[in-house]
Amino acid sequence: MTAAPVGFHCPECVRAGADSVRQPTTALGGRPREQGDLVTKVLIGINVVIWLVGLIVGSDRLLESFALANIVRFEPGAPLVGVLVGDWYRMFTAAFVHEQIWHIALNMLALWILGSSLEPILGRWRFIALYVLSALGGSVVSLIGLPPGGIAIGASGAVFGLFGALFVVARRFGRDVSSVLVILGINAVIGFTVPGIDWRAHLGGLITGALLAYAFAHAPKTHRAMFSVAACSVMLAAIVLVAAVFVA
Repeated sequence: MTAAPVGFHCPECVRAGADSVRQPTTALGGRPREQGDLVTKVLIGINVVIWLVGLIVGSDRLLESFALANIVRFEPGAPLVGVLVGDWYRMFTAAFVHEQIWHIALNMLALWILGSSLEPILGRWRFIALYVLSALGGSVVSLIGLPPGGIAIGASGAVFGLFGALFVVARRFGRDVSSVLVILGINAVIGFTVPGIDWRAHLGGLITGALLAYAFAHAPKTHRAMFSVAACSVMLAAIVLVAAVFVA
């Protein structure tokens, strides 16, 4: 039995009462939690651990196994690898591989700032979908522009997806978005002027994140979950279609 303000209740009655109470949600369907940024912290942890593994085993081994490439041979006589020969997983794994310390530091700082703002209001599963699909959207656009033998790595596509999402969500609630536009503008200039930065991944992630966030932010309240799932499914299908057409 469970103690109650008046008498005692059996466990079945307590569970039934809890099920009948409507759970509170945020304006976009997220559920308030004590650790509202848990997924953000986990993603940062995964990226940092993979980077540390690269320091131990050598970053070259991580690049050979997980970097995004359409088709490449890392060493003379080695087999060809890349998406064009069936390594589709690289479109996902490349988003968790970094080489220079400044690269991972900047991406993780942006992920921390953006994720801490977006995850609580979107909820965990929407935030995970936003991050993963933005990473894939950035990879597919990057893949199209990569020359044979070229590779791409980093969480920039996913991070720019969060930038796009923050802009859309802030606009949805009438917030000032000038600071977001300034940061995006600075990053756009850096992406186009600094050699070695894959601006295509930034663009693909930004578009993907903005479109998904628009669907999340304008989903009808009565069918928000179903509408959000449908938007994620359509976006994933579009990414797969573009990648399949490119490979064909």
